[in-house]
Amino acid sequence: MPNILYYSRIRSTNVEQIDDQELVSTCHLHDSMQDAWVRIHVRLPELEILSAEGKFARFGHQDCERIGEALEQMKGVRIGAGIKKIIRGLTAETTTCAELPVLVEECCHSVILSFTKEALKDAPRKEEQSREYFKQMLKKNIRLYNSCAVFSPGSPLVEGVEPP
Repeated sequence: MPNILYYSRIRSTNVEQIDDQELVSTCHLHDSMQDAWVRIHVRLPELEILSAEGKFARFGHQDCERIGEALEQMKGVRIGAGIKKIIRGLTAETTTCAELPVLVEECCHSVILSFTKEALKDAPRKEEQSREYFKQMLKKNIRLYNSCAVFSPGSPLVEGVEPP
C-alpha cells in the first residue's frame, strides 16, 4: 500500500465577555504537526490587553518552546489600528516562533469582530443593500479593515476606504 500523506488543520477562536469591563479571547491551533493555544484578557472599553498566556504543546521546531516572555510583552497594548505591526515587532524581540504572532492577531481580530455581531443581525438581506451597509460599517469602524476576508484588501466592500 502506498504511503499517503495526511494533513489537517483546525484553527478556532472564541471571545467570552467576563463582565462589563473584561473580555477573554482564545485562539486554538491544532494540526497534524502542532497543537497550540493563546489567550488574551482585554479591558473594556479601551481594548487594552491586560494579560496574555499560551502554550505550544506540540510543535515542529524549538522556536516555540519559550513564548511566555513574548506574551508578557503584549500587556498594555491597545487593540486597534496597527496592531499587526505592534504584535510582530514585540514578539520578534524575544522569539522566532512564526505561529505566535498569528495566534495573538487572531485573538485581537476576534475581539474587534465580537462588537459587530449585533450589527450583522440588522444587515439587509438584499445584496446591493447589504454591500452598502457593510461599506458604511467599515467606514464607521476602521478597526474592521483587514480583520477578516470580507474587509480585506481587494474586497468590493473596501473600495474607496483608506486603510489605517
